[in-house]
Amino acid sequence: MSTTTTPVKTTKGLEGVVAAETRISDVKGDIGELIYCGYNINELAGRVSFEETVFLLHENRLPTQCELDALKATLASHRELPLDVIEILRKLPKTTPPMHAIRTGVSALGCFDPDADESTTDNLKKAAEAKKKSIRIIAQIPIITAYFHRLRQGLELIAPNPTLGEAANFLYLLTGKVPSVEMERTMDLCYVLHADHGMNASTFSARVTIATLSDIYSAVTTAIGSLKGPLHGGANEGVIKMLKEIGSVDQVDAWVADALAHKKKIMGIGHRVYKTLDPRAPHLKAMANELSAELGEPKWIQMSERIAHIMLTEKGLNANVDFYSATVYYSLGIPLDLFTPIFAIARTAGWTAHIVEQLFDNRLIRPQSIYTGPVDLTVIPIAQR
Repeated sequence: MSTTTTPVKTTKGLEGVVAAETRISDVKGDIGELIYCGYNINELAGRVSFEETVFLLHENRLPTQCELDALKATLASHRELPLDVIEILRKLPKTTPPMHAIRTGVSALGCFDPDADESTTDNLKKAAEAKKKSIRIIAQIPIITAYFHRLRQGLELIAPNPTLGEAANFLYLLTGKVPSVEMERTMDLCYVLHADHGMNASTFSARVTIATLSDIYSAVTTAIGSLKGPLHGGANEGVIKMLKEIGSVDQVDAWVADALAHKKKIMGIGHRVYKTLDPRAPHLKAMANELSAELGEPKWIQMSERIAHIMLTEKGLNANVDFYSATVYYSLGIPLDLFTPIFAIARTAGWTAHIVEQLFDNRLIRPQSIYTGPVDLTVIPIAQR
């Protein structure tokens, strides 16, 4: 005789479920606003640097000039990777996707930190230690990314330049050339816009891991694994692949019509939380237009704007941050498979801030599930099955 349980309402994908309180960021999807520690993203974009944003997310306020200088110096001092981590990156197959390499590199960093597993279970002490390690990880993820890229190309590694900020140093390590002021400004803005975004999949993953009182390297590795997916950070790669498949502006209408007819996903359109325009998108759209005018390659932004117009008109869906960040990165000459790693570099600022916040007032994250399988089964002897 089987038994039944009283049906309980579930929310697929945890949509609308509140999992934590946070002072770090607020995503107001109904009105299209993004807030970092009380500042609207429109107030921050173009007015503060990525380093200032790191300080803001971790300290809940913007730094003074002295504090900013100190943070920049600390970040620059932590850019050197352990030689054995570099050897691990060197031994990876050159065909390894960069997100796999970054995940492996961050995990390896934990192996060379003798204090990776703190013996204390005191929340305040553990949070304080995690905050110190956060700055080191923020500084080292760009180095892992750039070094793997050069190693897979058979190029010599370049020592980080301590006189350059985070965005400029990353571009310098990729190319061996100090970037122009415009390129640095563009990359820095992308970092700021991607630094945090509420309780997204990768941030939630990081908080779940650290809530077990695991180590910060494991929590960041977990986040990287979540960000890698095409429904999260991997979406920006899909945008350029889509634009390349379409080929030209005059092919957009027919391609989109066919895609909609066959229920094919249009990458970079719509958002899980925003019901209106993603507030980050206009900043990157403006940057994409500037780069297109400067580089003389307007078709990518022209195609993007036509797709965005069709989808808004016919489906009521807006373009999101991935839609225009893809064009920006591509215009900067960044390889396609480094788009998501750049997202990871920026988002590490938010991940680590959330990790520290979780530790300050920690409780194991343990949701329940509704069992929908059979009940009261009996085992049939193997000879009779």
